[in-house]
Amino acid sequence: MKVVVNRDAREQFDALPPSVQVRIFGLFERLTAWPLVSGVRRLRGRLAGHWRIRTGDYRVQFRIEENRVVVVKVGHRDRFYED
Repeated sequence: MKVVVNRDAREQFDALPPSVQVRIFGLFERLTAWPLVSGVRRLRGRLAGHWRIRTGDYRVQFRIEENRVVVVKVGHRDRFYED
């Protein structure tokens, strides 16, 4: 499956330390195997329809659109679910 990172998520990714970027990029690669990806959680409430995957204290929020995974947010777990 194709993974697409939207503009906001790209800016969030670019602001991360390089060591964290490597780990997050690894998550992007894992998401190409959707739906055979372990460690993914479905979000609820106002974020229903979105999913998240984590590495350490960092999270990637995404949604599924047809044949692609759209990454909408990347960041530290603190305030990750706030807008």
